[in-house]
Amino acid sequence: MISFLRGTYAGLDGDKAVIDVNGVGFAVGMSMRALSRMPEKGGRTQVYTHLQVREDDMSLYGFLSEAERDLFLKLVGVSGVGPRMALAALSTFEPSQLVHAIMTEDVTAVSRIPGVGKKTASRIVLELKGALEKTMSAEELPLAEGNPQLVTATISAGVVEALVSMGFTTAEVRTAMEGAPESADEGTLLQYALKRLGSVG
Repeated sequence: MISFLRGTYAGLDGDKAVIDVNGVGFAVGMSMRALSRMPEKGGRTQVYTHLQVREDDMSLYGFLSEAERDLFLKLVGVSGVGPRMALAALSTFEPSQLVHAIMTEDVTAVSRIPGVGKKTASRIVLELKGALEKTMSAEELPLAEGNPQLVTATISAGVVEALVSMGFTTAEVRTAMEGAPESADEGTLLQYALKRLGSVG
């Protein structure tokens, strides 16, 4: 079991981060949020990892915190949720935001994750709420009232989904969303990203 990797960030291999550990390059699947927080190429980094082994495949997934990894493992334990969908969830929300949505049974927010419909969102809430309650202290449990950060996250999720459906790669979308105004509505955010993508192209 590979618990973490500590080494040099060597760049992207498709949508995976490559971590050079003493001359060995590990390709690590990560959320878009985590990828956007990696250091400049050549910088030192540490990522927590989960190795998934199947009969015909071995995949390594990376996370910038143990909380992010723990939530990923809970997500893939839900019926019908695989690693790709779990990473999409972590790309859409900060771990604390996703926990808030689950704990407050906000199915609409959870369904904004790309590839997650109402039925799957309801299943995620149903299967994870109890598990999260058992592992969180009273101080960590979110309040039921609205969370402004969650509103911002769901707006960003809609824009990401729209851009990916237009044929842009996750790496291009990640670059285009950098520096976006936090209080922008969905239309403004989409225009911002498309303008950046046009300048990149």
